Amino acid sequence: MSENLENKDNAVSERDEIYSLNDDRRVKVLSPGALVAKRFFRNTLSVVGLVMIIAMFIFSFIGGFASPYAEDEIFYTYTDMKKNYVTATRNDAFRYAVADGEQFSSTLQAKFQLAYNNNESSFTYQNVTYDLSEDGTDLYTITTDDTVVAIAFKDIVNAPDDAAETISFDLRKAALSAYTNNASTFELNGQIYTVDKNGNVKNNDTLVAYISRFIVQAAEPGVNITREFKEKLEDALESDSAEFRYIDQDDAEAVYEIEYKPASMTWNVMQDKSTYVKMTYASPSKTHPLGTDSNGMDMLTRLMYGGRVSLIIGFIVVFIGAFLGVIMGGISGYFGGWVDNLIMRIVDIFYCIPSTPLIIILGAAMDAMQVEPRIRMLYLMLILGFLSWPGIARLIRGQILSLREQEFMTATEACGISVQRRIFHHLIPNVIPQLIVICTMDLGSTILTEATLSFLGLGVKFPFASWGNIISDVNNSFVMTNYWFIWIPAGICLLISVLGFNFIGDGLRDAFDPKMKR
Repeated sequence: MSENLENKDNAVSERDEIYSLNDDRRVKVLSPGALVAKRFFRNTLSVVGLVMIIAMFIFSFIGGFASPYAEDEIFYTYTDMKKNYVTATRNDAFRYAVADGEQFSSTLQAKFQLAYNNNESSFTYQNVTYDLSEDGTDLYTITTDDTVVAIAFKDIVNAPDDAAETISFDLRKAALSAYTNNASTFELNGQIYTVDKNGNVKNNDTLVAYISRFIVQAAEPGVNITREFKEKLEDALESDSAEFRYIDQDDAEAVYEIEYKPASMTWNVMQDKSTYVKMTYASPSKTHPLGTDSNGMDMLTRLMYGGRVSLIIGFIVVFIGAFLGVIMGGISGYFGGWVDNLIMRIVDIFYCIPSTPLIIILGAAMDAMQVEPRIRMLYLMLILGFLSWPGIARLIRGQILSLREQEFMTATEACGISVQRRIFHHLIPNVIPQLIVICTMDLGSTILTEATLSFLGLGVKFPFASWGNIISDVNNSFVMTNYWFIWIPAGICLLISVLGFNFIGDGLRDAFDPKMKR
């Protein structure tokens, strides 16, 4: 019998040695967090969503540093453009030059025109008689008491390009008289002047003026129209040519197209030349893989920085809403009574606020006050976060109402733990799983809300980029149908981010409560 007992003890000791608690073959119990992580990573959609969000974070935050361009860097290029260079008009109305020391008001000019139309040789104004003498074709001298007051003419005397002084009244009158009477020379102040058929007035082979019926005005200020250019233009107008070529002083040749406007009886001269302009809506290339936008900025770089803004706004708005919701919901659910009733009525009031019209009004107010884009973005995050806390507060309140009656809360009260510690160290941690799920799902909707507001011009403003205001560049059907690289990539980034957060939210919900899959 002693042998049997000894054998039995040996067998037990061998069995205990085989199945020792230190044996690696024992059953391992995972922690709650490890179990949640295990269930989360077994969900294919959760893993796909996590990969999508990681890709978006790498694209937005790391890609911005890797990009060789800045967020607001504008690119320029040379392109051939037709620009309105000058406007030409044939002068068919009388113009006036007044002698030194005399006056010839607009009323007298009207009186002269009336006398000219009636073929009268004089007119009277305020008991003063003005005599008209025709000194040449479309040239009249106006005198009173044998004193020259003014001249009326249609041919215009222009100063040379390099002239430092204006043309005097006497020179203008003598040159017009000689030109309209087909005279080749005239004398003035003891000097002999010559006039050719082209209207060039010279003194000792020096050009002092030139006469033309055409008025040529530059379309932009600061443009100097040379005599040679005017001659080229006049020759083209006289021969009814549609275009002409001209080489300027910098030896740059340009083609000028002439377009007649019957309504105004003028000629618009369009200049076809290479112009340094913004590289707007450039097609995808090696230097710009997604082309450029309407401001000449690199689209790929704008997408990266826009992702930063959209994701940061989403996380900050959700954080503000969760922070306020946890505090208000925790206090409401724990204390109950009139505190619960008061906070829930405040939640009801927030639910009744029309958030979209309110944001539109605030956006219009910030536009009127010209708020800086950076400050405007901060206001946007605060407004969206402040409007999003009631839903989270109601969820936290419901969870805490069910938890506060359980035994562990009775134990905390018996141990004399403070109210603040009971709420934030014992109740709130038990609702963290549900809070994480709802915040993850709210991230996608917040990003969509920001994109919608930016698309409507109420969110992030230029020069900052967001996926919403990038899509807002599609302001007409032509851009939408011809420049796909402007809006499709931003839409794809929005789709990937929102789907990724929704997949993660669904995965976390199933991981924290596996019964929901049954």
